[in-house]
Amino acid sequence: MTDRLNLAITCFPTIGGSGMVAAEIGLAMAERGHRVHFIARDLPVRLQGQTRDILFHPVTESDYPALAQSGTYPLALASKMIEVANQERLDILHVHYAVPHATAAWMAGEVLGAKAPRIVTTLHGTDSTLVGIDPSYLPITRFSILRSDAVTTPSAFLRRATWDGFGIPPESCPIEVIFNFVDTERYAPVRDRQCLRTLFPDLPENEPVLIHVSNFRPVKRISDVVSVFAAVHRTRPCRLVMIGDGPERPAAERRIRELGLEARVAFLGGQESFTQLLAASDVFLLPSEQESFGLAALEALSCGVPVVASNAGGIPEQVLHGKVGYLAPVGDVESMASHVLTLVNEPERWQLFSRRARQHVLEHFQLRPAIERYEALYRRLTQGTSRHRKTGGSFT
Repeated sequence: MTDRLNLAITCFPTIGGSGMVAAEIGLAMAERGHRVHFIARDLPVRLQGQTRDILFHPVTESDYPALAQSGTYPLALASKMIEVANQERLDILHVHYAVPHATAAWMAGEVLGAKAPRIVTTLHGTDSTLVGIDPSYLPITRFSILRSDAVTTPSAFLRRATWDGFGIPPESCPIEVIFNFVDTERYAPVRDRQCLRTLFPDLPENEPVLIHVSNFRPVKRISDVVSVFAAVHRTRPCRLVMIGDGPERPAAERRIRELGLEARVAFLGGQESFTQLLAASDVFLLPSEQESFGLAALEALSCGVPVVASNAGGIPEQVLHGKVGYLAPVGDVESMASHVLTLVNEPERWQLFSRRARQHVLEHFQLRPAIERYEALYRRLTQGTSRHRKTGGSFT
């Protein structure tokens, strides 16, 4: 083995935590001199416009009429993985999200045999807590996880949820927790409220601005975001910035209109870059029913923006209650609103939380230490024997 690794990454290319993390890992590995490939339907959003030496291999499904409704993506992906591995002599295939990427990687490995790259599977959340444990997918997802050479999760919560949800004894499948990370230079505490005045021209100097960023799925409890904002506004006038898109957005917009607060809320849809708005806001809201980690909250903390969130999943592993933000039980809108008011009504407390939030990220969630851990994992796998593949066990 040479010092230069030949690495392929597969992820979902759309805006979302797993795709963004995967893209950042690829960019960082390329900067370290490794040969990096992406195997995906489309070029990940974070890589668009990048000039670094990264090779992209698009996955193309057959347009044969009989296959139109057969869901051929996993097979097409496995075939592309085989093709790239043969042509490039890959050392590592790092797949993000178990369904269907880990399964496609396993299929590719079976075909490649002794020439197969080591498979690293990073689980990101619903692939362990929702989709993967659905009876329709559980047996093959469990099998694919067990047959990976290494498995990582971004939180201790998700590691435990994976072991419990799939009925996997920890000793048969060691899972390494590598926290998600944030680019602290990009997400920095640079407060310039001019970008907010572009959205709200009548915004007074000291009026608080709340912000939420997500994919607006039911698990994000968008109705609670609206309810917290409305409750805060009844006591202290404020504004709300909503970034993202998804199935819960129309209902949220309708509720805002019913409350007569549409002039105080900006629905911006999906945004590739929103760091200025995030850094200029006062409190980040994340009342999710479940989060494996909560990357959006970490980005807020890096910008020095305190977080008010639900005490669920992996959120408490980064949002330290009473130090960088506040946590409340899922659905407890009243407590969340009270926490927001505590922050926006006490400037000295807000300043303290803001400083702590930034320092917390600098000490525990920077990109470089996480990348070093991934790189060390890759090297262990290429220098040693498989940790899981030889002992995978039954999928029943």
